[in-house]
Amino acid sequence: MSERIAKFIARSGVCSRRAAEELILQQRVTLNGQVINSPAVNVEPTDKILIDGEKLPAIEQTRLWLYYKPTGLITSHKDSSHPTVFDNLPAGMPRVISVGRLDLNSEGLLLLTNNGELSRLLELPQNGWSRRYKVKVHGQVTQQKLDSVSNGVTIDGVNYGPVKITIDNTQGTNTWLTITLSEGKNREIRRLMQYIGLEVARLIRLSYGPFQLGSLKKGEVKEVPHKVLKEQLGGKFEL
Repeated sequence: MSERIAKFIARSGVCSRRAAEELILQQRVTLNGQVINSPAVNVEPTDKILIDGEKLPAIEQTRLWLYYKPTGLITSHKDSSHPTVFDNLPAGMPRVISVGRLDLNSEGLLLLTNNGELSRLLELPQNGWSRRYKVKVHGQVTQQKLDSVSNGVTIDGVNYGPVKITIDNTQGTNTWLTITLSEGKNREIRRLMQYIGLEVARLIRLSYGPFQLGSLKKGEVKEVPHKVLKEQLGGKFEL
């Protein structure tokens, strides 16, 4: 069955569909020996596709892992200034890409998959999957401050949607909050907290949709059983 070439590349786990489209536009992809420059090309499983002269990995069964990302790692395949998540995964892991990102100083649950199409699907806001975080903030916390951002706010021209914030406990000027987002834009929690005069001292992602950090320790990886993955996706993705 034919499909768009970027989707085919993404299913091999090399990169996301968007990144595959960029590689094609950069003329780094050949199809049956010919350089292509448009992603609007359909391919068959028997076609020969190379990226920078290298064969694609064989397409394997779609898999998903839960990973406790420690602080100090960049969620990127290439970063010369910091160690990356992908350089620090346990031995024996296949090539994977992340579902979304956690920034350098954030920790907690990061989903990893060998299928770029699944990564793209799980990132879509219309899935309605919330992200829940445990956040330690420094400063004077008041309900009024929290309420001022709970229904959504615009900061420096960026629109942030509604968030749910509950106060867990306070010791002096340090407070632990639980914050639930419906979308999770780049550095959203840090920007919201800064906007109301609070400094984030620690940020831990506890869950992403139905998937939970649970008892994972920093740096540990746990694969989601195929049956569980199928149940949680609820027919949104053909495994």
